[in-house]
Amino acid sequence: MPLPAELATRARDLLAGLVEPVPARDAATVVILREGPEVYLLRRKSTMAFAAGAYVFPGGSVDVRDTDQAVAWAGPSPAEWGAVFKAGEEVARGLVCAAVRETFEESGVLLAGPGPDSVVADTTGDDWEADRLALIDRSLAFADFLARRGLVLRSDLLKPWAHWITPEIEHRRFDTRFFAAVLPAGQRTRDVGGEADQVAWKRPAEAIELARRGEIFLMPPTYRTLSELSAHDSVAGILAERREIMTIMPRAVEIAGEMRLVTG
Repeated sequence: MPLPAELATRARDLLAGLVEPVPARDAATVVILREGPEVYLLRRKSTMAFAAGAYVFPGGSVDVRDTDQAVAWAGPSPAEWGAVFKAGEEVARGLVCAAVRETFEESGVLLAGPGPDSVVADTTGDDWEADRLALIDRSLAFADFLARRGLVLRSDLLKPWAHWITPEIEHRRFDTRFFAAVLPAGQRTRDVGGEADQVAWKRPAEAIELARRGEIFLMPPTYRTLSELSAHDSVAGILAERREIMTIMPRAVEIAGEMRLVTG
């Protein structure tokens, strides 16, 4: 991928040691699946500072309160998730909580239930919407939200998928773990606004073709993930895929006098 002039200049400055890369913030992204298979995508508003106009999966940065040990938990433990993502237990706890919280904030889908074997069936009422908005403006902590409703986070409904780190040339950087999850029975996504101005369910191959035709914009991690998902003809096939989580951080290299971003 050739770099625009501004990033090409920054890439050369980084390679020359003239500037330092900004730290990458821990973040989580969730690929919501439904039979087809289809994935849920949001188009980020053109005014956003990061990935403006791009079609992305729900997700966002870890809130410091996502590491709260008071979160009611069912499924693989933070230590087990840490082993998968090569992260400490506290970081892993925050990543899983952020994955579930951000998914609810950005799609209305909640991967939690009254017990370890149940899932909330409907999150569309006014009271749910009030809680969702309170989570977004950070006036409500995720642990308190679950406790108030007597809910347990279902980490077993998440499948680890990938680990991407934003290139060092970017001014805003994220250390993002990708998860996949099936839309729970009875729940439905909705256009909840906020950072997105459009949402859509797409078959992975369809989204890739739209990007190739220039009709939508996909960032490299989203494009790669959709390509991997397109190899399967069912949700069961996606969930059955064995994944070895390798860290990918695209880097800038100069090729024939042109600065390019490569992942290899």
